[in-house]
Amino acid sequence: MSLTLADVALEEGVLCVRESKFYKTRLAPIGHDLVRILSRHASRRREGQSAESLWFLTRQSAPVTLQHAERVFCRLRVKANVVCAGAGPRHQRRLHDLRHSFAVHRLLSWYRQGAGVQRLLPKLSTYLGHVNISGTQRYLTLTPDLLREASARFEHYAMEMPNA
Repeated sequence: MSLTLADVALEEGVLCVRESKFYKTRLAPIGHDLVRILSRHASRRREGQSAESLWFLTRQSAPVTLQHAERVFCRLRVKANVVCAGAGPRHQRRLHDLRHSFAVHRLLSWYRQGAGVQRLLPKLSTYLGHVNISGTQRYLTLTPDLLREASARFEHYAMEMPNA
């Protein structure tokens, strides 16, 4: 919520996330689709703004608070009909759950690409702002797709082992 105009480098495709978890600052790369969307936002925002101006503002030019972002997310979730069946209002998807989804989808993508997941896990931890991999483990919910990919990787590994 505290990104400034100076923190967003669209040409390089990088966000500078300052003093987030554990008061650490990190660079977070962003993909082409997000760069395109943020570029449209930037064209409306940058005129007459200082580098220290906040990136996210309400229509009334007030800073977007976490509570405001969560309310908007809730309205969008309801409008998109993303509902956990059988769960009460307190147990529906939250804005913070997007971090969990991102982490699981990134891991799943690496498995499908045949990438070295163990080698890449520290990079995922850094991207999420965690001090170590154990902090990232909380975000890695075991899904059927993830279990299938990990099982296939293990089966391949086990088949290549020499008989003992």
